[in-house]
Amino acid sequence: MPKKLNFTLPFDNDVHSYIHSRYPELIEFRIISKSLDARRAPKGRIPKFHYIVEGIEEGEEFPKPNFNEQKLISESSLPVLVIGAGPAGLFCALRLAERGIKIVLIERGESSQSRMLRIARYWRYGELDEDTNVCYGEGGAGLFSDGKLITRVKSKLIPYVMQRFVDFGAPEEIAYESNPHLGSNKIRNIITKMSERLTELGCEIIYNDPALDIDFSKDKESSTVILRSGKQIKGRYVVLACGHSAKDFYENLHRKGLKIRPKSFALGVRIEHPREWIDHIQYGKFSESNFLGAARYRLAWENPETKRGTWSFCMCPGGYVLSSGTEADGIVTNGMSNFSRNSKWSNSALVVSVEAGKDFESENPMDGFKFQEDIEKKAFEVSKKLATGREIPSMTLTEFLKDEIDGNLPLPKTSCPSGLIKANFKEIFPKFVTDHLRSALKQFDEKIPGFVTDKAVLMAPETRTSSPITIVRDKENFQAVENNLLYPCGEGAGYAGGITSAAVDGVKVADAIIERF
Repeated sequence: MPKKLNFTLPFDNDVHSYIHSRYPELIEFRIISKSLDARRAPKGRIPKFHYIVEGIEEGEEFPKPNFNEQKLISESSLPVLVIGAGPAGLFCALRLAERGIKIVLIERGESSQSRMLRIARYWRYGELDEDTNVCYGEGGAGLFSDGKLITRVKSKLIPYVMQRFVDFGAPEEIAYESNPHLGSNKIRNIITKMSERLTELGCEIIYNDPALDIDFSKDKESSTVILRSGKQIKGRYVVLACGHSAKDFYENLHRKGLKIRPKSFALGVRIEHPREWIDHIQYGKFSESNFLGAARYRLAWENPETKRGTWSFCMCPGGYVLSSGTEADGIVTNGMSNFSRNSKWSNSALVVSVEAGKDFESENPMDGFKFQEDIEKKAFEVSKKLATGREIPSMTLTEFLKDEIDGNLPLPKTSCPSGLIKANFKEIFPKFVTDHLRSALKQFDEKIPGFVTDKAVLMAPETRTSSPITIVRDKENFQAVENNLLYPCGEGAGYAGGITSAAVDGVKVADAIIERF
């Protein structure tokens, strides 16, 4: 029986030396949890790591997880069709293929390795490929975020997801760190290995051919997905894992009677500071240590008068701000960082809640997409008027709080490869968004003194934080309420918010389909 240890060490102490000196009887140990406490580091308190560790003595073994990979005998010759090769679609396909079920995986964009070439041209020259970009392509939007695996979801499937990431090349520490991340550079290689494994298991993967429609047989025994090339693929069940930006496809399915509800979401700006500034205000005199890495923060505030929340989202220490739109006449920002998190900047989204039926009409469930689109188009029009349409509308933090542009104040150097152009955000956002951002920023500066500084720059807009719809499905079997052959899945369908939760939802859907075999 493994011995469980719970202890705290100063941030620069070696955990291996500690365990070997205190518990010499242990021949092996593994870390179950590791989290940093640096709450009072700016005031001189030494940062500490909290550990939970399991150790074994001579003759003992660690229990091995059982993920049940027993092959099924399928009576159906028809494959399961999975639309979308983001985390939800990939993990759904992997779980099914491991159990011996035939899969066809359909992705509108290119493979993960090929995406980078297309995206680099967009960042540098503004040449957008509307099928292969930061949101579309194998790996989904998470491929160019940060590879964050943080989730608030509590699920027995998380160990399976984490183990598969490790199997395909992720560092083992992602299984126990409190804020695990892979980095955009590592996750691309991991996704490639996942696809190679799917191919080995007999999965057919179709790239560069968007799904346009789904036809279901009248007897509810089969499904046919129609691709843009004209190809028609017949299958048994369809997993709908298209991501949060596939609005055209969702609109088509809604017209055909798929039950969709509008959902509240959030949008705002990207804020970027020099990394050394954030490191200093979070770690104080310990900020130059090699043991702590780039500093993180998490901020949230609810306006007591409006009861509307504003919070940080997708914080990228030592990262980059990227242009990540999917339409040629729209601008969207996002953040990412590589595994080392060693760029000179740290950024985060600062977003304000947007409520369906209050801030945008909700009679048509697609109205949330329209709300996002209007803001993205305004940002592009502003950029086109002032520059080429490629540059990101931006303001220094102090300019934004004053609500005026200072022509004598240059924008700070930035991580964004698309370049910036000064513009007042009142030309882009509804007033309630900018008002709540200003109020929240003042509160954030009280929580993290020094957060408001002329060293920081805001870039706009950040609109694709989550899907503005929910595709209604049964809570028990995950089938669409009006069609038991269709499985809405992942972030785009309204059931996840990030890489890990999307992957978990994909596995849940796969297990529900497995039950039917």
